[in-house]
Amino acid sequence: MIFRRRRRRLLALGAFLPGAAGAAIRPRHAAPELIRPDPTMPFAPQLAEALSRPGRAAIIFDDPAGDPSRPVTLHAYRPQGWRPEGQVVLVLHGMGRNGDEYRDFWVEAAERHNLLIVAPTFPAHLFPTPETYNNGSVLGGDGSLRPAEWRGYRIPARVLAALRAAGLSTRPRALIFGHSAGGQFLHRQLSTEPSEMFEAAMVGNPGWFSLPDLDRPFPAGLGGIGVTEAELARLLAFPMTILSGEEDVETSGPSLPSQPEALAQGPHRFARALYYFEAGKAEAARRGLPFGWKRVTVPHIGHDGAAMSRVAASLWFEGMMPSDATLAEWGRKGQGAL
Repeated sequence: MIFRRRRRRLLALGAFLPGAAGAAIRPRHAAPELIRPDPTMPFAPQLAEALSRPGRAAIIFDDPAGDPSRPVTLHAYRPQGWRPEGQVVLVLHGMGRNGDEYRDFWVEAAERHNLLIVAPTFPAHLFPTPETYNNGSVLGGDGSLRPAEWRGYRIPARVLAALRAAGLSTRPRALIFGHSAGGQFLHRQLSTEPSEMFEAAMVGNPGWFSLPDLDRPFPAGLGGIGVTEAELARLLAFPMTILSGEEDVETSGPSLPSQPEALAQGPHRFARALYYFEAGKAEAARRGLPFGWKRVTVPHIGHDGAAMSRVAASLWFEGMMPSDATLAEWGRKGQGAL
């Protein structure tokens, strides 16, 4: 398994268009210089300068409204034809804290569909555990509620606000995608925070879920952290797509949550996604509420952040799943990254 993961990580250096049968592996690009903004100067013009040219960029985002001890890095890609009214896509990485790789998974789609890609990256030395990243730093080490403004789940909306303040985006809503640990982060973000700044979300292959249950304590449910009935209704109505790789059926391993609450949702990620979807559907029906979720299964693909990113791009911007032959090719070769 270790060899397979390393092989997938190497293969992630290649690029595959959504719908293409495959492509040769290409050398990895040179990493952009990491920009450290001057804290004595306004951030917006520094962000505007960092993303002023086409291509990759990386800049530290020290959220003034959040936890000052935990800045994140914005790994971004600006396409050649970018205009501020274009579509912004936020991308949430997995447990590898590899936002630069996840940004790169979207580069082909960014150029094809004129997308601004921004991957907020939560560095491991500041967000070392599932509690601090996947679970949003909602609870402290002693189980107490941390200040709401310090939650990681508030960062994506603040990043969008920063892009608008910098004049980089005038579009009122963005799309947001998360895979693996990023999928855990994203569905919990949508469960606990306002979502009107997002047009839609795709959640790929999370290890387990916070069920839409206000009586079950967080993170197994949404109880005890201030989520209201109205916020639960908002979650159930939101256009969230749960992407499930049909080959993501590993039942053990260091990246698969194995606590009793996770095991109760199913033996593997594919089963747990169905469990969560059905729980949401049942809760909406029980309450007589609109239900906006979809579940899409992806043939041939396992726990693969690159492949699932390209599937999401194809569904959103080409209106279809990549061909079965393409998916089979991706599944055989492995695209890379948790």
